[in-house]
Amino acid sequence: MLLLTGATGLVGSALLRRLVAEGQPVRCLVRDPRRLGPQRVRVQIALGDLADPPSFRNAMRGVKTVVHLAASTRDQPRGSIEELAAIATWRMVEAAQRAGVERFVFFSTLGASTHHRARLFRAKALAEQAVRESDMRSTVIAPSLVYAPGDRWLTLLERLSLLPVVPVSGSGKAVCQPIWVEDVAGCVLAILRDRDAPSRRSTVAPHGSATAHERYELAGPQTLTYNEIIHAVLSSLDRERPLLPVPTPIVSRMLRLLERTMHTSTPITWDEAELLEANMVSKRGVADAEAFGVTPQPMSAVLGAG
Repeated sequence: MLLLTGATGLVGSALLRRLVAEGQPVRCLVRDPRRLGPQRVRVQIALGDLADPPSFRNAMRGVKTVVHLAASTRDQPRGSIEELAAIATWRMVEAAQRAGVERFVFFSTLGASTHHRARLFRAKALAEQAVRESDMRSTVIAPSLVYAPGDRWLTLLERLSLLPVVPVSGSGKAVCQPIWVEDVAGCVLAILRDRDAPSRRSTVAPHGSATAHERYELAGPQTLTYNEIIHAVLSSLDRERPLLPVPTPIVSRMLRLLERTMHTSTPITWDEAELLEANMVSKRGVADAEAFGVTPQPMSAVLGAG
């Protein structure tokens, strides 16, 4: 049995579809099973969420592999970014070890560091540490910007493109290697199939055991600035718009005011906007993805031309 968290998210929904198609027994930790859509009748349901640690214990009964994708890019009424991305992962690792789980797969992000300016990157780095120090075989997957046509971020850009100019947080010169969600799901599936093969990137646990801890970086074939990504999206919509760089302090004040006004319904928070000013580049490029038999598609090919 495989336990999947974040099954209703961008990567989780793509991965779940493939797991079900292969006939894999999957249990999903979810708050609202209806969000699973038609897949909810094809999987086991464990009610709970990252803010409900007791639900972890029930969800992990009989589970051999945990795939932990769930996190939050913004503060929620039930917990902060740090609580939902870092502390919840630590608690989940503890629950998995007590339940006898054999392998823990964790979804991090490229550039995660305890010294990063973005809260999510700092929280992911702490979560990686908790996973790496466990007694289970663990796999950390660190992707660059993951996208899909119609996802929340591209939909926001599409709406902004209706304006005479498209505002950009900061200079828009931060670089990343955007990778299509279907390519990411293909890599995760290949990693899960590789249950017994020796790790290509293994380290030894801090306490000296022979437990394998793997880390893979997933990146697309293009290194683009965020300005170039926006132009690619505009091209796919057959729209030409000038970009308007907005100084970071102004963006921060505006979005924090919007958050106080709209609360959780705000379309984008400052913490999320700040992520678009982070470099997310792997020196290994597409090597890790190709090692799993996946050839990442360029963003222009996925989005198409207008």
